[in-house]
Formats: sequence, C-alpha cells, structure tokens
Amino acid sequence: MDQARTARQLAAIGEVLGLGVEVWLRGGWAMDFWLGGAPTRDHEDVDWFAWSRDAERLAELLAARGYEVQRADDQQLDLVRDGEELSFALVSRDPAGRVVVAGGPWAGTPWPDGMLEPVVLGRLGALECPVVSPAAQIEIKRMMPVWVPDRPRRPKDAEDVALLEAALRERAGPAGRA
Repeated sequence: MDQARTARQLAAIGEVLGLGVEVWLRGGWAMDFWLGGAPTRDHEDVDWFAWSRDAERLAELLAARGYEVQRADDQQLDLVRDGEELSFALVSRDPAGRVVVAGGPWAGTPWPDGMLEPVVLGRLGALECPVVSPAAQIEIKRMMPVWVPDRPRRPKDAEDVALLEAALRERAGPAGRA
C-alpha cells in the first residue's frame, strides 16, 4: 500500500470535513471508514456525495486551499491538488423528499433509500466521517454497471461488496440481531 498517498488522502478527507459543508464519503473510502481499523487498499481518489446547493461553496473553499477545479456542473464537482482527486457527486431532493441525482442525464433519478439518512458515521484513526450506509454502498456497487452500461463490473467492487456483507453479518451476530 502506498502509505504516502493514503496519508495525503486522509489529510484531504480531514480538510473537507473541516469546511463546515454537509458531505458523505462514498466508494472505497466510505467502506474503509465504516469497517474501521485500517484502509483495505490503495484508493485512486476520494469520492463524496454533497448537496448540489453547496457545490459552488465547496469549489470556492477548496480552490482557496490550492485545489484546482477539473469539472463543475450540475451533476459533479471534481478537484485535484498534488495529484489527489476529490470527486463530489451532487445530490438534491425530489418533491417526495427522496435523495436524487442532481443533474445531468439522470437528473431526478432516486439514489437508494436510506443512503444518507439516518447519518452513518465511520471512523479511521482520529477521523470520524459521515458515510453512505453499507446497504446503499452494496446496492450502488452492484447496480452501477446496470445503471451505467458502459461502466464495466470491477473486481474491487465485488471485493468491497464481500467485505461489507461479511461485516454486516458479523455485526448482526449469530441470531441476526444488531
């Protein structure tokens, strides 16, 4: 594992958490924070969910900290600094109150129920962070190739699903209770 890169990404996570903007880790880092302990693998980037209404503020706050905006539209905000990418998928609520894709070709498409609420906190070391619920992480990792057909199934997603499912079973205990 690239310890220097992991340290830079963890520092970036701490930096984003200090901005005072509501965010949730998603993807591999969300899994690692929910599992606790230590990172399970190297991560290419740090993936987040954020409210679309906060995108401009996020971009400004991170640009002031040396991040360069790579993409900023109604669907996604991507920034990079020192080779480390932060990627924010933007969400909003539909009239029924469901969390939905904020923009782009899938605007208004609901994300999995319970993805962001109730808030699930994960921890790695001294960092505590809101994360996408484990059930939603599993659904997203399984369904992304169906929702976006040009995105192939990736071995790391299958490995993440297996880790999350095993941890959920373990936390439920022998009688299936939490």
